[in-house]
Amino acid sequence: MKLKLFLSSLTLGLTVLLSITSCEKKTDCKLIITTHDVNGNVIGAATVKLYANVKTPSGSTVEADLKAEGVSDASGTSTYTFKLPAILDVKATSGSLQGIGIVKLEEGKTVSKDIVIK
Repeated sequence: MKLKLFLSSLTLGLTVLLSITSCEKKTDCKLIITTHDVNGNVIGAATVKLYANVKTPSGSTVEADLKAEGVSDASGTSTYTFKLPAILDVKATSGSLQGIGIVKLEEGKTVSKDIVIK
């Protein structure tokens, strides 16, 4: 009787432990933006802005709260992490030059995007 109770408790405990650890998913979405010019030369110290445009019920477009800004390093890269997937517009500027693009962040993945500044 005690052995059956012990085995039942052990089985229940292992089942709970396995179900708790198997539910944890990595949902962070990482994004690496690389800025370069039309000749492929990296552009460091470029300002990179990530934002989402949404349409209002009246039909106009506004910038959503989901946004981030950064500056590319000497190798032309800037890195961002978001908690959930999204589709974002990208605008990179360096002096009077700029480049634009769109990125799709995927759950648990790292996405890389090159932005040409011209």
